Amino acid sequence: MLQLSELGLYLHIPFCERKCPYCDFNTYAGMEASFQPTVDALCAEMEQWADLLAERTVKTVFLGGGTPTVLQDEQLFQLLEGVKRCFRLAPEVEITSEANPGTVDRSRFALLRSLGVNRLSMGVQSLRADELRWLGRIHTVEDVYMAYAAARQAGFTNINLDFIFGLPEQSPTAWQETLTQVVALAPEHVSLYSLIVEPNTPLFHWVKSGQVPAPDEDLAAQLYEMTLEQLAQAGYLHYEVSNWARQRSPADNLDETLHFASRHNLVYWRNGDYLGVGPGAHSHLRSQGPQGLVERRWGNRRPVPSYVRRAHRREKLTEFVEEISPRLAMGESMMVGLRLVREGVPHRRFEQLHGVAATAVFAQELALLEEAGLLHVDNERIRLTPHGLLMGNQVFMQFLPES
Repeated sequence: MLQLSELGLYLHIPFCERKCPYCDFNTYAGMEASFQPTVDALCAEMEQWADLLAERTVKTVFLGGGTPTVLQDEQLFQLLEGVKRCFRLAPEVEITSEANPGTVDRSRFALLRSLGVNRLSMGVQSLRADELRWLGRIHTVEDVYMAYAAARQAGFTNINLDFIFGLPEQSPTAWQETLTQVVALAPEHVSLYSLIVEPNTPLFHWVKSGQVPAPDEDLAAQLYEMTLEQLAQAGYLHYEVSNWARQRSPADNLDETLHFASRHNLVYWRNGDYLGVGPGAHSHLRSQGPQGLVERRWGNRRPVPSYVRRAHRREKLTEFVEEISPRLAMGESMMVGLRLVREGVPHRRFEQLHGVAATAVFAQELALLEEAGLLHVDNERIRLTPHGLLMGNQVFMQFLPES
């Protein structure tokens, strides 16, 4: 029986000091005058949900963007106090804030800790000066080390570092040196993403016009395999396609309390419920209706001025609302769940979510993928094989219904 009690909460802060050329997120630079009105609007949106979600417990909170740490101290205080006022937080709630090394100092980290933030996610992206310049980052390599040390001094014992690999003409030697430096820093969590050329970004136009070469997929695969080997040797647990965590206990256990997995992102990968607050934020919630369980997702309006105006007037904030069909919901559970390398899609959880066995719904797909050596199916779960891990996107698409 599915328990509709816990959910994740995401707060979107749509501001950066500078917009990176590869980024397609709903973020903006040079809008300092909009900081306070937007913070007020986020608080107003949270207040609209307070009564509706009074019976739900928020198990994770994530301040993302954008760069939340570009906000002033008083604005961060206002946001996090709003969270505590409007929602019932779990006793062991995970509260994460994203941060960029170029926009923080020791006092800002100390403030976040005092407000209850217990996990930090820093957008490092590279530890090489030439790569940082190419990526358009505002920080230097020295800034990374200073920010990391300041976060430790402020008391953070759960830090994630984000990196991008597969840059045009990035050499395996350069990436291996970066991995060695990452391991030496010993963060509790590492997120490593292959560079993707997203439409409507400066990078997309640079590649299209021939100014820069397109990322080399074969090189990216080589760097990924290097990563798997090097981080495993360093004791990091590869628990999701792009994410590694140190273990709290040497026990080989899938329980996230025994390692530093991102509990907020696990909500997404387990196809759980989450509320997104802010311009462009997406939500996914289930509720009990007269005819049974209703599953919906929606997205807020993206433009900041429009979102702010509507939030202050208590008007409709959504850009779209979609009721998810049972078949699509099942396919999405497979698609996101298979990203969890070790956990995969447990049979029991799938049945709790959908009231039917995955092996019954996807018998043909599972048989074909297992025969191809891409999936492993046992009595407890369905998960990718090592070969399937390298072919993940092709595997995931097999479970989505044809449009």
